[in-house]
Amino acid sequence: MPDRRVDHLLIGGGIAAATCAQALREQRAPGSVLLVGRELDAPYHRPPITKGYLAGTETRQDAAIELPDDVEVLTRTSVTALDPATHTATLSTKETVEYGNALLATGAMVRRLQVDGSALEGIHHLRALGNADALRADAEQAGDVVCVGGSYIGCEVAATLAAQGRRCTVLLQEEEPLERGFGLQAGAWVRGVLEAHGVQVLGGVEVERFEAEGDGDRVTRVVLAGGRTLPAEVVVCGVGAMPDVMLARKTGLELGPAGGVCCDAQLAVQGVEGLFAAGDVCEYESVVHGRRVRIEHEEVAAAHGRTAARNMLGAGVEHTEVPYFWSDLADWATLEYVGPAHAWDEEVVDGDMAGGAFAIWYLREGRVAAMLRAGDHGDLDRARALIASGEAVAAADLRS
Repeated sequence: MPDRRVDHLLIGGGIAAATCAQALREQRAPGSVLLVGRELDAPYHRPPITKGYLAGTETRQDAAIELPDDVEVLTRTSVTALDPATHTATLSTKETVEYGNALLATGAMVRRLQVDGSALEGIHHLRALGNADALRADAEQAGDVVCVGGSYIGCEVAATLAAQGRRCTVLLQEEEPLERGFGLQAGAWVRGVLEAHGVQVLGGVEVERFEAEGDGDRVTRVVLAGGRTLPAEVVVCGVGAMPDVMLARKTGLELGPAGGVCCDAQLAVQGVEGLFAAGDVCEYESVVHGRRVRIEHEEVAAAHGRTAARNMLGAGVEHTEVPYFWSDLADWATLEYVGPAHAWDEEVVDGDMAGGAFAIWYLREGRVAAMLRAGDHGDLDRARALIASGEAVAAADLRS
C-alpha cells in the first residue's frame, strides 16, 4: 500500500514544474499538489545564474519562483522509481506516493568537457545557484577567465564578468558566437558587441587540455589544438546540456531521436495514461513546427508547464505556443528570438545592425521559420503569427 496519495505529482524542481503548479491553482484545480525536486533550493529562475545573480546584483530571493501556499514542495528529494501502471512513485526518502496524474519535468544535466585536466580546481560548470556562488568567489580573485563554448552560457558569463573588470576570452568551435542558432550575420554582430567591451573571441578553435603550474591542482592555462596556450585562472565550460532521462529510461518510457521523452501534441507521454512531460525532457509533436521537437530554454519550459496543467485537468488542448527565447549580454545588448529555425535558406535583415537596432527574419522556402531582434526593433507578435500560419511572405514585406 502507498504511504499516501496526491492528486497531482510534479517531478522536478525547475521552472516547468513550478509553472505547472502555479497554473493548476490559477485554474482552481481541486485536490493536492506535490512538487518533488532534487535541488537544494525551492524552484527558482535559472537565467540569473549567468547574469544578475552571478554579478551579485540579484539575490536568491530575487530568483525564487513564488508558489501557492497550498502546493507542497519537497527539496533535496528525488523520485527513484515510477510505476505508471499503478500510478505510484517511490521517493528517495523511501516513501511511496500514489498519484492521480503526474508531470515529468526532470530538466537537464550539464555536458562536461572530457579532456585532460578537466578535474582541476577552478573549472566550473553552471546549472544551479550554488555553481554561480562558487564561480563568483573564484572570479573575484581572477585576472584571466576563459569561457569554453560560444552559446548562451559562454557569451553571457563572459559579458557579466567582463562588465566587472575581468579579462575574459570566449573559445568556440564555430567561427562566430551563437552561430549555430542565429547564423553568421548575427554571430558576427554578437562578436562585435563582446569585443567592443574587451572580451576576446577566438572562433574555430578546440580545447585540447587544461594544465596547472608544476604539481599544482588548480588550472593556470588552456592548451588549444595546435599548441597555442592561454592563461586561465578560472575556466567556465558551457558546452551544452543533456536531458535528464534517467528516471524515464528506468521507467521504460519511449525516447525520441533528440533524447527526450516522446509526447503527443498535448504533452502527454505516449502510451502512458495520466503522465505528461514538460521542459528539457519533453520531445513533443509540435503543431507549429510540423514535426517532433525538443527545445531547451526556460521560457519554453514555462509554456510547457502551463499547457500540461490544463491537460492534467482534462482540457485536451494542443501546445501551440511559438517558442520564445532571450539573452542579455550584461547591459550591452538584449537579444529576443521566436522560432526556432532549425534550418533556413534565406536571412532578411531589417533595421540597422551597425546601430544595434535590427531584426533578422529566417525564411525557409519563402515562409518565416524564426525571427531574431535586438534593440526592440521588429514585431515579435507578427513573427509569431507568421511562424504559426506558415503563410508565404515576400522578403520586401519584412522590411520596414
